Amino acid sequence: MSDRGRLSVAIAGVLAMLATVGHLLSPPSFDPPRLSEGDNFLSLPPQPAAESRPVPHDGAISVEDITVPAQGTTLGATIRSPRTPGRHPALVFVQGSGPGERGEFTTQATWLARAGVVTLTYDKRSVGYDFRHRDFALLADDALRMIEVLRGRADVDPARAGLWGVSEGSWVVPIAAARSADVGFNVLVSAPNVTPLRQVAWALNEQLQRLYAPSGVRELLTKAMGGVGFDFLRYDSVPAMKRMKQPVLALYGTMDPSIPFVESTQALTSSLAAGGNSDYTIRFLAGADHAMRVNGGPFAHGYLETLANWVLGLPGTAVPPEGARIAGATPVQRFEAADVPKAPWYARTAILGLALTLTAVGYVAAPVTEMVVRLRGREVIPPARCELWPGVRRRLRRMAWTGVGLLASVLAFITLIVLFSVNQAGAWPAVLSGWLVVRVLAILMLVQEVTAVAAVVSAVRDGWQPGRWQRFAVAAVLGGTALLMVTAAYYGLFGIPW
Repeated sequence: MSDRGRLSVAIAGVLAMLATVGHLLSPPSFDPPRLSEGDNFLSLPPQPAAESRPVPHDGAISVEDITVPAQGTTLGATIRSPRTPGRHPALVFVQGSGPGERGEFTTQATWLARAGVVTLTYDKRSVGYDFRHRDFALLADDALRMIEVLRGRADVDPARAGLWGVSEGSWVVPIAAARSADVGFNVLVSAPNVTPLRQVAWALNEQLQRLYAPSGVRELLTKAMGGVGFDFLRYDSVPAMKRMKQPVLALYGTMDPSIPFVESTQALTSSLAAGGNSDYTIRFLAGADHAMRVNGGPFAHGYLETLANWVLGLPGTAVPPEGARIAGATPVQRFEAADVPKAPWYARTAILGLALTLTAVGYVAAPVTEMVVRLRGREVIPPARCELWPGVRRRLRRMAWTGVGLLASVLAFITLIVLFSVNQAGAWPAVLSGWLVVRVLAILMLVQEVTAVAAVVSAVRDGWQPGRWQRFAVAAVLGGTALLMVTAAYYGLFGIPW
């Protein structure tokens, strides 16, 4: 057999071994089942027409900027209030995930104020809230401080001062409502009501289905999620929802790709029933997305009117019409919201970070060592001992660059998918192209590893006597690449199906 033939057999053997290792090391696959037709709401009554009747929203308002002390920080807020005399219902907007600047609620806060509702928007805290650490109880304390501000105003009816929370904010609102009877009502918009991890996994699965992504893409993403150690991802909102005693209005959009709205509704109704709260109204709005808008543009038909009529009509609207607790357009949820399998100990964030650090150290060690040897004036390549080192060194450098390229491409690919999911955008050619780049770089790294080992063995047979730093450079790069290959195998980059 020729040298090329032996290399091909070796490459195929290593590829098969890595695919097997990846299969054996992997946790159970993430494969959420389809939601049965019996669990979907396929025969909802229409929303009562009176709930979405037109609301005059051209009244004069006052706008006031204030600051509110909170735990460890001070939060800026804006109050918009009708200029009409008397006491009005009031509403605090609680943000979803992200920075949560008060400006994102300006349109609907102004609309409601002109319709007769005092509104308060505020900047989400940055102290105690970031990508890794999210204390929903701390955010609930902020919301209660805003309620306290509104209840102290002469133009606010304290019995009708409530909270409005969207997405992540709907994990915050029940905590605040369960803590204080000062919360007069709760509005939950696009409320997941499942754990954050289930919600994110469901949304990613929906997006990948829409983009016709290969099954390997889903495995890569869910394995990465399973290894993340953020405690808030497994937060359970059911205990707080069971303690909500105030009237609840929950609004969902039938075109929301971010939350499992059928299971979210079931979790909400069962929790409220367990807590003895029957004062809830749930409405599904046709064409509305996660932000209650149509394709990211104007608000969905009837959203602002339904919200205003319900708030202005309290306490009478707290009890929905007979047989219409859940009503509106037909929502269809295809897949269940399933838990992402937890990563085994050797695939947790700390271990993965250690593996990537060791790989990086291996890649950096070779050029750093060579530079140090040169600066100390030693002969880097003794001509009398070997002339094969330059060829080996070129292979090692190419291998290191390929490894760095693979890491960068994986991070860029995951970022791309997440951005597509958040913005409900993207096209399948971009997903397939990105996945092809990742897989090709992984195979190229494998080929370079095998051929580099063969080149080192051949050079030694031909009389190469590597110096100490050369042996260190070879071991560092080959070892770092081998560690990276095992990591890539775990994440399915050598697996089948594609």
